Amino acid sequence: FSGINGVLYYTPQILEQAGVGVLLSNLGISSSSASLLISGITTLLMLPSIAVAMRLMDIAGRRSLLLSTLPVLIISLLVLVIGSVVKMGNVVHAAISTVSVVLYFCFFVMGFGPIPNILCAEIFPTRVRGICIAICALTFWICDIIVTYSLPVLLKSVGLAGVFGMYAVVCVISWVFVFLKVPETKGMPLEVITEFFSVGAKQVAAAKNN
Repeated sequence: FSGINGVLYYTPQILEQAGVGVLLSNLGISSSSASLLISGITTLLMLPSIAVAMRLMDIAGRRSLLLSTLPVLIISLLVLVIGSVVKMGNVVHAAISTVSVVLYFCFFVMGFGPIPNILCAEIFPTRVRGICIAICALTFWICDIIVTYSLPVLLKSVGLAGVFGMYAVVCVISWVFVFLKVPETKGMPLEVITEFFSVGAKQVAAAKNN
């Protein structure tokens, strides 16, 4: 619900609405063509970001990477909200919106993109890992459908600022959840992770009984 799939699918329309055509108008490129071009460049920039995430995941850790990349998502979305609300020059607005969208994509694929999938594969005990990962995948695709089909409706009803504001609130809630609830699993064998959660569950059960 941070909105990545909706923004990814509708990047050209979002950039066009942000006025990105102004940036490339001197080259004789139309607004729609400029949006598609920058959308393609943004997708290419996501590839090195994935490589960086692969490198940092076992150095900085899963939890640390989430806690450090989520604030960038929040700031990028808030900048998009401000850019949609505050009156700026066309060129400034288009430039700020483009940079924010690029940062949003790159930092998403560094943290919120791959790490939840890794954590879901690590935290469940072996006897139920298969079904639990399947439930996680089902949840992901249901949310993907909701975000994708709700975005055009939301753009018409609350506008670009409202949509990005909602996504920013979700990212804030996600950061708080990660900070409070998500443990660091870097360098821990699966057996140790299973025991780690088992001990935690036993402590919770004992506290309830007491």
